[in-house]
Amino acid sequence: MQSIPPLDLTEQYAAIAAELNAAVLEVLQSGRYINGPVVDAFAEDFAQYIGTPECVVCNSGTDALYLALRVLDIGPGDEVITSPFTFIATAETISAVGATPVFVDIEPDSFNLDPELIEAVISPRSRAIMPVHLFGRPADMSRINAIATAHRLYVIEDCAQATGAQWQGQKVGSLGHVGCFSFFPSKNLGACGDGGALTTADPAIAATARMLREHGSRERYYHEAIGINSRLDALQAAILRIKLQHLDRWNARRAAIADEYQRLLAPIDQVIPPTAPQAGQSVWNQYTIRLSAAASDDDLRQRVRQQLQQHGVNTMIYYPLPLHQQQVYAALGYGPGSFPVAEQTARQVLSLPMFPELLPEQQARVVYSLKDALLQR
Repeated sequence: MQSIPPLDLTEQYAAIAAELNAAVLEVLQSGRYINGPVVDAFAEDFAQYIGTPECVVCNSGTDALYLALRVLDIGPGDEVITSPFTFIATAETISAVGATPVFVDIEPDSFNLDPELIEAVISPRSRAIMPVHLFGRPADMSRINAIATAHRLYVIEDCAQATGAQWQGQKVGSLGHVGCFSFFPSKNLGACGDGGALTTADPAIAATARMLREHGSRERYYHEAIGINSRLDALQAAILRIKLQHLDRWNARRAAIADEYQRLLAPIDQVIPPTAPQAGQSVWNQYTIRLSAAASDDDLRQRVRQQLQQHGVNTMIYYPLPLHQQQVYAALGYGPGSFPVAEQTARQVLSLPMFPELLPEQQARVVYSLKDALLQR
C-alpha cells in the first residue's frame, strides 16, 4: 500500500515538467543568473496578479517581512502586534529589527488574530499590526484595517501561506501597507528553493525595499544604509513565472478537496473541521482540523497520528507550541494561560494531506483511516 504524504511536489512537477525544463534551460543558456529581465518580468507578473502597483522580489518570505519592517523604520523601542500561533519567522523578524512582538490571542474558528483583542494591547510604542493569513485563510482585514487607521498603525500582511486568497474580493497582499509572501516549495506558489516577495501600493516603500535588499545600494558600489543581500535568482523567477500561470487552477482544486473533506468529516463528532471565511476566500495551504475537547491532549493526538501512519497516511502538526511559550520568547513574560485559545489549538490541531493532485480515493482513505484511529483510541 502506497503511503499518502502531506504534500507531494513530484506530481506537480510531472504535470508541467516540459514548461519548467524549458524555462530553466533558457536561463542557464542566458548566463543571467542574478537580477536581469526574467526576475523583473516575474516581479511585474506577480504585482499584476496580487493587484498592487509594486512588487519587490527577494530571497525568502522571512526577508520580505524583515524588509517591510526596515522600510517602515520599525526598530528598537517599537512594538508590533501579531499572533502567537504562527511560524517563528513572523515574530522573529520583529525581534531581528530590534522591536518587540506583542501577541494577541486567535479566533478558534479561523486560527487568525482576533481583532476584538487588538485595541487592548495598543500602547504609545505600537507601530504596526502584523496579521497572518494562516493556512491560506485570510484574516479579517476589514476590522484590522479599521483599528490600524484609528490608531495610525501600519499593517504588514504575512501572506506566506495565502498566495491567491481574497478578502471581500481583494487579494491578500494588497490590503495593508505591505504584503509579504513566501515561495518556499510547500507554498501554493512554490519555487524549487527559497524565494519571497513584498507587495505594496506605495512606490517609496518599494524603492527603499529594493535599496535595502541590495546591500543598501541604489547605485552599484554606493551605499546609503546597512542593507542585506536578498535577491531572488533568475532560475527561481523563471520557475515561478510558469507556476503562476497554473496557480488559480491549483487553488481551485485545493478548494474542491477542502469541500470534500468538509463533507466527509462532518459526521465525525471528535473532529472540528476548519471553517471557510464568510467574507473571503481561502486557498487552503493546509487543511487543519482540530480534535474536539474530548480528544485534545497531545499524547492522544500523537497516538491517533501514529495509527494514521500505520494506514499509510502521513500528517503534520502546525504548530505544536505557540510562540509565547517558546524558549526564545521566555523573557517577554507570557505565562501559561496567557493566550488560552492559541494554547488549546496547539494541542488539538492536525493537518491532513492537502495538495492539488490528491486523488479522491486517497482522500477517502485519509478520512476512513482517521475514523478508524479515533475509534481505536
